[in-house]
Amino acid sequence: MLAGGLFPLVHLAERLQGSFRLDTCQATRYYGGIEGGELHWLKEPALSLQEATVIVIDDIYDAGITLAAVAEYCSRNGAQQIYTAALFVKDCPRAATVRKLDYSSGLVVPDRYVFGCGMDLHDRWRQLTAVYALSSTALDN
Repeated sequence: MLAGGLFPLVHLAERLQGSFRLDTCQATRYYGGIEGGELHWLKEPALSLQEATVIVIDDIYDAGITLAAVAEYCSRNGAQQIYTAALFVKDCPRAATVRKLDYSSGLVVPDRYVFGCGMDLHDRWRQLTAVYALSSTALDN
């Protein structure tokens, strides 16, 4: 699960049954900014992924690059099955080669920088229970 996935994970974990392990990782292309760039790993998973079934949970599926990189990491480290899930899907174009999302809530947000519900703005505001979008003028400043 990615850091932004904490918000949807809490709600999902309440509904899961059986024995499972939780772990986190943090990979980002935003690194505290509002524009995506090169992928940076801040924290790798601590638990062994060998022969595991993994659900990679993120706050938002936008370009799909980060989610694909984390899924590939899980595969390289022995995960048997890998599923991807996100709370929000950004209404934006994606490269045909990007890994498709396996599960989503069906909540779609506009192709703008959004925050709240697990998504951050300058490493803050993840805890907000509503989603907010920066205006295009805020992006120009």
